[in-house]
Amino acid sequence: MTAEVSPITDADIAVAAEFLRTNHNDRTPWTASCSAPWEDKAPNHGFMLRDGERVVGVLLALYSERLVAGRLERFCNMGSWCVLPEYRGESMSLLNAMLAQEGFHFTSLSPKEGPREILAWLKFRYLDTSAALIPNLPWPTFRCGTRISADPDVIERSLVGSGLALYRDHAQALAARHLVLTRGQESGHVMYREFRYMGALGYAMILHVSNLDLFHRSLIPLTRHLLVRRGLVATLAELRTIEHRPLLSFSLNNRPKMYSSPSLEPKQIDYLYSELACVPW
Repeated sequence: MTAEVSPITDADIAVAAEFLRTNHNDRTPWTASCSAPWEDKAPNHGFMLRDGERVVGVLLALYSERLVAGRLERFCNMGSWCVLPEYRGESMSLLNAMLAQEGFHFTSLSPKEGPREILAWLKFRYLDTSAALIPNLPWPTFRCGTRISADPDVIERSLVGSGLALYRDHAQALAARHLVLTRGQESGHVMYREFRYMGALGYAMILHVSNLDLFHRSLIPLTRHLLVRRGLVATLAELRTIEHRPLLSFSLNNRPKMYSSPSLEPKQIDYLYSELACVPW
């Protein structure tokens, strides 16, 4: 079997989404997940394999420009990678096309076992995904001093500068959920996503914390909010995001995540502007 690789343009999103719905996951809203609300200069939405007019493989990508240590850096986050069985021999052509793009740092934040082996062979490095699992319990919260709101107007009023810009970039991302913690004159933004089993029991995964000290001081009301308001029984937070494991939490390793960069260190890689915020599996 032979097929041609081409970039996924705006005009191709519908056919790429239909391919993923049919062959990969029929519960994900792929049309909306193929692009991100912050993208305005993305070179493509990934790459696709075509045999004639027929789509036989897709590798999605989300792009962003980030200010890191005073420098503007370009990121490509690799998303879902699906190729029909009879064309698997040409899977690498999709990945090679993506990695051939110059000037990007590449991340793969939900790779399965097969892709992990390929990426490791291509010198991708693993991030440390040591994490804390915090039970969400119905603690009493009187006199705790922390107010929690998911109201977009409250969040907008509470954030300023780059923190507000980051929130606005992700406010319409399909998988990202947002809270603002307020205590006295302090405030902090918490971004998380939900994982649910059979549409019922689930847990929150923390993607971003803007005020680590306030986050740790507010864990009891925060985890209670997630239990009572969202029905989430636990909170998962990687130590690279929250720095240290809270009391009354359990140590574990989260799902593997990988990256490739000629200059950035692991601590400069985060989970913002990625499929973790955009794709609700």
